[in-house]
Amino acid sequence: MPEIEIRPATINDLTLLAEMDHSYQTDHVWQMDRYVDVGQVRVSFREIRLPRTVLVEYPRPVGLHGQNLLEDRVLVAALADEPVGYLRLSESVLPGAVWALDMAVHPDLRRKGIATALLLAAQEWASERGSRNVICEMQSKNFPAICLMLKLGYQFCGYNEYYYENQDIALFFAYPLR
Repeated sequence: MPEIEIRPATINDLTLLAEMDHSYQTDHVWQMDRYVDVGQVRVSFREIRLPRTVLVEYPRPVGLHGQNLLEDRVLVAALADEPVGYLRLSESVLPGAVWALDMAVHPDLRRKGIATALLLAAQEWASERGSRNVICEMQSKNFPAICLMLKLGYQFCGYNEYYYENQDIALFFAYPLR
């Protein structure tokens, strides 16, 4: 496989990246269990295997447009000058952290190190800007992304049941830069 080039997105990349298939397949999820009693709330997540592989749609509309290039950092993974994936980063969500909002890799090229290259480039960019953490969000159904986070040393740091309009639970993983 040719070498992956990671570069900032241009306005010409945005349409192609927005049209990329953001869905994924999974046969595992992180299921949330909650226990509420007087004076305590206990929440845990556990990996469960689904009875069959499911196709999961992206939880929100892909909003890549020229404004993203002004407000956020969009990194593109390119093979032979052809965009095959991207990662959208924001510094405005949480002070001192770079937030990974959206990431997609062309379905035919998944599991080939492209998402890893994008995340490593994001960590380097965030570190150069003095950020303390890179935080990635994903659906609790996105087992491939969860596995990638854990493989790269990201730590589970929270969740939000009301984050996505489709009522999927959002999980947050952080990578400390300092």
